Amino acid sequence: MTHRSTAPQDSRPDAAVSGLAAERRRLINLAYRMLGSLAEAEDVVQETYARWYAMPPRQRDAVTSPGGWLTKVAGRICLDVLRSARTRREQYVGEWVPEPLPAHAEWPAGAADDGTADPADRVTLDESVGMAFLVVLESMTPAERVAFVLHDVFRYPFGEVADIVGRTPAACRQLASSARRRIDAARTPVSPKAQQACVVREFRLAWQAQDIGALIGLLDPDATAVGDGGGLVTALLHPIEGAERIARFFADRTLPGRLAVQECTVNGQPGLAAHLDGAVVSVYAFDIVDGRIRRIWAVLNPEKLRPWTEEIPQLG
Repeated sequence: MTHRSTAPQDSRPDAAVSGLAAERRRLINLAYRMLGSLAEAEDVVQETYARWYAMPPRQRDAVTSPGGWLTKVAGRICLDVLRSARTRREQYVGEWVPEPLPAHAEWPAGAADDGTADPADRVTLDESVGMAFLVVLESMTPAERVAFVLHDVFRYPFGEVADIVGRTPAACRQLASSARRRIDAARTPVSPKAQQACVVREFRLAWQAQDIGALIGLLDPDATAVGDGGGLVTALLHPIEGAERIARFFADRTLPGRLAVQECTVNGQPGLAAHLDGAVVSVYAFDIVDGRIRRIWAVLNPEKLRPWTEEIPQLG
């Protein structure tokens, strides 16, 4: 995945250019939720702006709503990416997990610190980017996902959604309704953040102590753990199911003295990051229900850990 610098400067007044630049945050938020990948979201936004600047000035000036134009183009590009991604992910080595995001305060040293320049900071960390939510989005068809994100998350009217998806407003309403049923079927009671943080902390301590009994006690009996190495690093090709199997798996993989596991924020929820010789090598997101861990997502694919390990190129 390449990351390009922005297109040539617009010839319009500074205020208009600033308005266009301000759309970037919204577009990054849209594209990340649609694709589950910050790297792909950045590329979509870059391509969207490249198409805007490729238009003759007179044609750009005729656009009555530049923000609407950018949204339409970005949405259509996301739809194309999702369609091709279905084939690519069928060929993906092992399980595919959405790309995890750190909180702004947890960027690595050297990352942008002005609160606006870094794409990771432009993604609002709310329920719609929680790992459990993104995983459910992955189960949707491309059209369902785009229609749902545009309408239910960003409140675009179905008339505008239809123009992006290429279907009638009634069809888009049905797509969003179908997606909503998937979300509702998977929804669980949200545990308070403080309780989640406590469970994650206890999991970290039990993992570091290689305390299998304590780990089992923190896990739902039917818990599932999924690892994503992308074929680039060692990771299990299939999910691990059951509290005891997961507990033994984690206890066997502690490397005293070299692997440092730290509490952090992953997509707005309490999580863990494992550092090996000072570098982040894996990030763990948790789904916690009634004080027990129901699901663990471990991302080890280094291509998905870029926001945790290095400065992200500035978008604008």
